[in-house]
Amino acid sequence: MFRKGPIKLFISVFFLSWSLVSCAQDNSAHQKELQLSKQDGMELATFGTGCFWCTEAIFQDLEGVTSAISGYSGGTVDNPTYREVCNETTGHAEVIQITYDPKKISFAELLEVFWQTHDPTTLNRQGNDVGTQYRSAIFYHNEEQRELAEKYKKELDASGAWNDPIVTEITAFKKFFPAEDYHQNYYNLNGSQPYCTFVIKPKVEKFRKVFKDKLKKENKI
Repeated sequence: MFRKGPIKLFISVFFLSWSLVSCAQDNSAHQKELQLSKQDGMELATFGTGCFWCTEAIFQDLEGVTSAISGYSGGTVDNPTYREVCNETTGHAEVIQITYDPKKISFAELLEVFWQTHDPTTLNRQGNDVGTQYRSAIFYHNEEQRELAEKYKKELDASGAWNDPIVTEITAFKKFFPAEDYHQNYYNLNGSQPYCTFVIKPKVEKFRKVFKDKLKKENKI
């Protein structure tokens, strides 16, 4: 979902003012990648905005984002499978874990994209995707991220940007488990699939128009 008219303008001004095979096998390689990224001054952000195919397709387009890995966070089971998550037996949300360069894009800017590209007022649902794995969530990695997320949520709620209250979960990050290989880079590899054509593509096209100044050069339209 994209905010339009005065609502979109408010959110944009508001954020400018503060200027995600075996999951267990994949997790080892992912941790090594994170260690190398941290040495290069990269930071992490973990967001849930519904189906991670959509979330990944959006955040991987942003300048300063070096990777966006689809996976699972917020649950109680290690190395969950997609089937287990969909059956709501693990407590996990579908998320994207983003590695980004804070010198090129700030966490506040990532939050701006987060708020504007999904509906944070629908509990355990985004469009026709229903279930706890589709909940709106921010899993913060440090106190600065927590403070920014909670402040923005409170002020956006008070502004009346949405008719209903924001239900986004804001909780401390604990663990991330990369999803199965076939979920990774899904939109780019499966663009002709019906879900990609009718759900993800329109969302990505709107996102690229609204955030054209924040896109990687190859994704500018």
